[in-house]
Amino acid sequence: MSHSAHSSATNDQSHSPLEALEAARERFEQAQQRIDEQGTATVEDAAEAYRNAATLLENYVDRATGTGRENFKAYVELEGQFATLVENLPDDLRGREAFEDALDAIDKRRLSESDFEAAHAKLEPAERYDDLLTEREDAREELENARTAAGVRLREIDDELAEHERLLELANADLDAPVERLREPIETYNEEIREAVETYRLEASAREVFALLERSRWYPFVEYEHPPDDLRAYVTDDPAGEYTIPELLEYAEYSRSKLDHYVDDADLLKRRVATQRTFLDNIDAEALLIEWPPGPAGELRRRVREYRPFVERIAGEDGVVALQNVRALIFDPEIDYDRLQTAAQAVAQLTPAERERLASGQVADELEALREERAQLEAALEVDDPI
Repeated sequence: MSHSAHSSATNDQSHSPLEALEAARERFEQAQQRIDEQGTATVEDAAEAYRNAATLLENYVDRATGTGRENFKAYVELEGQFATLVENLPDDLRGREAFEDALDAIDKRRLSESDFEAAHAKLEPAERYDDLLTEREDAREELENARTAAGVRLREIDDELAEHERLLELANADLDAPVERLREPIETYNEEIREAVETYRLEASAREVFALLERSRWYPFVEYEHPPDDLRAYVTDDPAGEYTIPELLEYAEYSRSKLDHYVDDADLLKRRVATQRTFLDNIDAEALLIEWPPGPAGELRRRVREYRPFVERIAGEDGVVALQNVRALIFDPEIDYDRLQTAAQAVAQLTPAERERLASGQVADELEALREERAQLEAALEVDDPI
């Protein structure tokens, strides 16, 4: 089979990564076997001799054809180098006669392109040894590519397994469970913190807000974006940092002459604040909200613990009470948080099509097929790479 035929066989989209890997490995093993049958050293020696001879012909085909003095000089060089190459070949070299026949083809007073074509044709018996090595290298590359594709497929399978396992876990949820018992305290807290953050932005200085944002760096669940360095330095060091964020954004719209009444350096405020309007506008309550559906009990407990110092600073005692009411859901035996949380996840996440696949058993069948494919790919990849 030709190289292109091999490639289409193993890289065709209709073949799975496992089939492509197995086909590529078989191709490499067959290529190696054909070399082994001839003897590796034998094939390599004959291939090297062929490449040297073919290169000589290619280098001189334009220079040694014609009737000019330079053409004749090039012809003499070619014949001398080709004759030396043939004389130095081992007597037992496979295909040695092909080189002698090629030398005879160019042993003339004057050469044409047809003479070079004839010499190339005479080398064909030796060319097959070069073809054996080329096929092995092509097969090796295809096998390496197939192994890479199989590795990519393994990572895809891991993602698909996680998704199928998630669906099966949600399938066991009680879809009629009273999830409102979770939703109401969470919605109450979210509403409380939204209002508190809005008020906080209106009343707290930009410097104080930035200090809070900086503090969030140490709390993974409080995912506030941190201020750009130049804006942070301005708010921290310049007296203008005592203004609120809405005031700074308003001042950035003023003319420089009007702004001179409010800040020491009008140009600096415009450079630092006006260019960062999007960042400043996006400082809101989002990073302190409890998502719906909520996460597992352990995650929610850690989230509440990390939120608390921020909520206390921004929303005061009322905000802390609302946050604690969310935390209480985890420990209330009458609620059974895990059951309701799973039900909430199922209600929110399962599409009608997914529910149908679960009911028919299709998801379970797909999960088993994915596990089998994964095991087969792992086994195929455990075979050593070609040397």
